[in-house]
Amino acid sequence: MFELKINYKNQKIMIRKITQIAFAFAVVLLLVSCKNTKQKIQEHVSTYNNSSSIKGHGITSTTAKAFLNDNKIEIRIETNLEENDTNKLTYKESFPDLLKEMIKNDQISSALIAEGVTFDVYFLAYNNAILAKKLVDQEELAVLEGAEGSKDNKATAKL
Repeated sequence: MFELKINYKNQKIMIRKITQIAFAFAVVLLLVSCKNTKQKIQEHVSTYNNSSSIKGHGITSTTAKAFLNDNKIEIRIETNLEENDTNKLTYKESFPDLLKEMIKNDQISSALIAEGVTFDVYFLAYNNAILAKKLVDQEELAVLEGAEGSKDNKATAKL
């Protein structure tokens, strides 16, 4: 049989080469697996449109749309409700609670907001008239999350 003789110097060189190759492979893998904000926005919108459902009186559907150049996601919540002052007032008051639930369910992503993404959320009547709307950014997220803790010291957001 052949006997392979490797001296200490050659063994050290081989280990160094293997370590360099493994490190290079790890760096390439890390770079490939990292997602930028625009990719995360696209993934969030795709997941939202494929799996999200919002339960509530009169809600018929909900969709998300990405605006990559603006780092923005638009969420439209469509209903079968009439456009009238009563519905506008009712949903203007209850809309923050719906937004809090969406944040809790990660339908509005706190992680994306932390990366500078904004969410334009619209609550629409059957004819696409706006009953309530809100731009959820870092400031509004803090208001909505802060409102969960205390009803007495609640800072309300303007609609």
